[in-house]
Amino acid sequence: MSMKPELMKRMVKGPDGVEFEVEPLRDYYCEAPPTVMPAAYSKIVEDLFNWARAESLWILGFGTGCGAIEMRPLMTPRFDAYRYGIQWRPTPRQANLLVISGYLSVKTLKRAIRAYEQMQSPKYVVGLGSCTINGGMYWDSYNTIKRLDDYLPVDLYITGCMPRPEALLAGFADLKKLIKAGKGEGANQYAANFAWYKANQKRVIHDWDMPDYNW
Repeated sequence: MSMKPELMKRMVKGPDGVEFEVEPLRDYYCEAPPTVMPAAYSKIVEDLFNWARAESLWILGFGTGCGAIEMRPLMTPRFDAYRYGIQWRPTPRQANLLVISGYLSVKTLKRAIRAYEQMQSPKYVVGLGSCTINGGMYWDSYNTIKRLDDYLPVDLYITGCMPRPEALLAGFADLKKLIKAGKGEGANQYAANFAWYKANQKRVIHDWDMPDYNW
């Protein structure tokens, strides 16, 4: 595996002229694998937490195709997703729901993994459209990811090519039900089966030049 020069161990000179060694993969990333997040000490408290999580879906949109277009109307007064506690955030650190809309290539899968792993738990993944389920119209392409849940823990799929905004709202309502019922366990599934997911990811991403867990 070839390493990018900026990721290799090297000597750099500080503002004061003193040279020191940096190792980006160790210094800039976390090597600790994810851990399973335990439930609260009481079912009543956990139910309250799940209610709050369900009513505060902050989306990080990963749009690679026509699905990204269908999410835009939800921000307008006609559909007004904000009244359901759904809003869009600009960075993984501020989001708890990764919506992958459209097909993923091997190159974009790598970016989706990094975005997901930088989100704080508890977090959820929604696969939007047929492309995330079976590759959609690109199913026979050598560079298209066929099943998203082989590489990231998908909590819910919203089917269609491409699903309308009404279908998106219905899907988010179903996700809320799963979370309130304590079944939105994608992040824990990822932590518990981390080696399996990582093996699948590395099987298709041949230029793996980042730590196994890089939040």
